Amino acid sequence: MYKDLTGKTAIVTGSSKGIGRAIAERFGHEKMNVVVNYHSDPSGADETVDIIKNNGGQAVAVEADVSKEEGIQALLDAALEHFGTLDVMVNNSGFNGAEAMPHEMSLEDWQRVIDVNVTGTFMGAKAALSHMMKNNIKGNVLNISSVHQQIPRPVNVQYSTSKGGIKMMTETLALNYADKGIRVNAIAPGTIATESNVDTKKEESRQKQLKKIPMKAFGKPEEVAAAAAWLVSEEASYVTGTTLFVDGGMTLYPSQLE
Repeated sequence: MYKDLTGKTAIVTGSSKGIGRAIAERFGHEKMNVVVNYHSDPSGADETVDIIKNNGGQAVAVEADVSKEEGIQALLDAALEHFGTLDVMVNNSGFNGAEAMPHEMSLEDWQRVIDVNVTGTFMGAKAALSHMMKNNIKGNVLNISSVHQQIPRPVNVQYSTSKGGIKMMTETLALNYADKGIRVNAIAPGTIATESNVDTKKEESRQKQLKKIPMKAFGKPEEVAAAAAWLVSEEASYVTGTTLFVDGGMTLYPSQLE
């Protein structure tokens, strides 16, 4: 528990399931106010809200497409209407997109991933930073990246590119706002056992993926959430512009041991 987080307000995009949901629920344990965002899973968002409230926090669910300016504005408006301010912005929404060799990939498949993963992250950060600057809030922006900001992902160039962009976005924003007391960091998860990660449910795929992880285990969403809570707390007050890898050592290239 981080006592300094009690009563603070956070937006967590894409928090009806998976890593986003785990972060939102952990914020509930910290007794924070949480805007739970969903795009197509209202029941999942409602469940997340209930868990947050049961954990001692406050929450509201908001449908919004984070690739659109009006979607980001709706999330900020909800935070201000229900809780009066915004202290933490977690840009978690993102997806892999369709796998294809780059020369066969459609512009539509490329653009949709970039719109959500990169543009959505930028607009979320921009809205939060604008509010924090206007109200002299020493807040936090936390971007959820991936090990694929460092490790190329074959037949998924749009995803790797988006996560590499988030890395540099995080570092540039941190540099711009460090002297204002606003911290900007990222978390780069490895293979996390979520309901959307179907590869971890097929034995052949499981074993193939485990060979890439020195700890020989998939991560849990709660482990990413624990890192998120620390990064936005005062315990990490001197940390900005960094990416915290939560990957079981995946970025250590375990193939070198073979």
